[in-house]
Amino acid sequence: MARPDAAPTTRDRAGPGPGPGSGGGGTGPRLMRRKPVERLIAEGGQGEGGRLRRSLGMWQLTMISIGATLGTGIFVVLGEAVPKAGPAVVISFVIAGLTALFSALSYAELAGTIPVSGSSYSYTYATMGEFIAWLCGWCLMLEYGVSVAAVAVGWGQYLNEFLDGTIGVTIPTALSAPPGDGGIINIPALLVVLLAMGFLLGGAKESARANTIMVVVKIASLILFCAVAVAGVKAGNYKPFMPLGMSGVSAAGASLFFSYIGFDAASTAGEEARDPKRDMPRAIMLSLLIVTALYCLVALIAVGAMPWQHFHNADAALAQIMRDVTGQSFWAVLLAAGAVVAIASVVLTVLYGQTRILFSMARDGLVPKVFAKVGPRSGTPVANTVIVSLFCGVLAAVVPLGELANATSIGTLFAFALVNVAVIVLRRTRPDMPRTFRVAFSPVTPAIGFALCVWMMTSLGAQTWVWFGIWMAAGLVLYFGYGIRRSQLAREDVPVS
Repeated sequence: MARPDAAPTTRDRAGPGPGPGSGGGGTGPRLMRRKPVERLIAEGGQGEGGRLRRSLGMWQLTMISIGATLGTGIFVVLGEAVPKAGPAVVISFVIAGLTALFSALSYAELAGTIPVSGSSYSYTYATMGEFIAWLCGWCLMLEYGVSVAAVAVGWGQYLNEFLDGTIGVTIPTALSAPPGDGGIINIPALLVVLLAMGFLLGGAKESARANTIMVVVKIASLILFCAVAVAGVKAGNYKPFMPLGMSGVSAAGASLFFSYIGFDAASTAGEEARDPKRDMPRAIMLSLLIVTALYCLVALIAVGAMPWQHFHNADAALAQIMRDVTGQSFWAVLLAAGAVVAIASVVLTVLYGQTRILFSMARDGLVPKVFAKVGPRSGTPVANTVIVSLFCGVLAAVVPLGELANATSIGTLFAFALVNVAVIVLRRTRPDMPRTFRVAFSPVTPAIGFALCVWMMTSLGAQTWVWFGIWMAAGLVLYFGYGIRRSQLAREDVPVS
């Protein structure tokens, strides 16, 4: 007999089912299976043949989030956003940051309540059911896996800037740009993904230590840029401030949301954090505040130091500004070196997040179990890391940055929207659950977060929506062809939740 104070199980809530392994008798009920929060937490860290190791404190979690966020958005995507908004790109950063903030508050509450590796995939599994969880996880693959490739593409631009300034040579376009951008294959993009793979295979603690060093380097690089480039700021460069109107500002904001992808990376480390309920909410909020402040400051100085029209053809825009302001290549080379390190850390931490989300999905049976196998020596999902790295490396080598960045933004916004809904659902279904962080003014605040995500999605172009539709269609085929039958809950006596 169940204890009176026991948390309701899926069978308790659903009533008697039609039989073991039935999944509820029909496709509709099976789509609604929910995984209880208590079970998610109890399974934390357990993989095929081993466990993930709890070795990360709040400092390392914050560095993971900053490492995953601060990089390509300001070093590379800024050059693509300024022509859309002009000097008002600063407002675009604020809009994107505000959208991220509302979602970050929801992430912080759920990360402290459900401290597991799956991030928003696990949160939606516990609140909205397996089918929505699959869609969220599929979008997270777009957010993390594809953004690794997008970030890696931008790495090559600054590597060439650095090589040109130090030894006077650059990697030929044929070998440093993908087809469609004038090249054949982007070798630097593939190389940086493989380097990140090497760090991750060494273990979570070792990867976090390397990431912390790289984060310090890139923050120092951006502070250096501000200190040097401020001398070139001209008031006239801010006029007209909004040359393309509010539509341009909102379009740039949607593109720049790519710059905030990664602040939720701490939530993918829930099973490797020493005190996840306390540290993950703090790490998420602290990292977002630091990143937003740096983005706005750098953008304000960048558009003040170089006319916005000149950003159209500016590869490695910040390095070019440094060269124009000082008249010397030394500062540009120094910044390019910092950008090389900065973008490499984004690849490392975002790749980490992708492997941990796939780890959770494999443990639930929705993707092959190979992604949940843990190496006994490193305490990391080795096969998962190698497979994901090779896929992302090849994608980075052959697909242009612009398409990757926009596709990643729409997938991320979709996942963030679901997290805001998950907070509202969990507050209603489990109001007495212990929460180490609570979103103020719920459900209004999560509802605003949801609305902002939807608004940002509508600001993206038609081509991005086409790619998103193709991606989601492929996800539906995989779920109904594989996941719905092999789900761990489908194999157990769990009819519906």
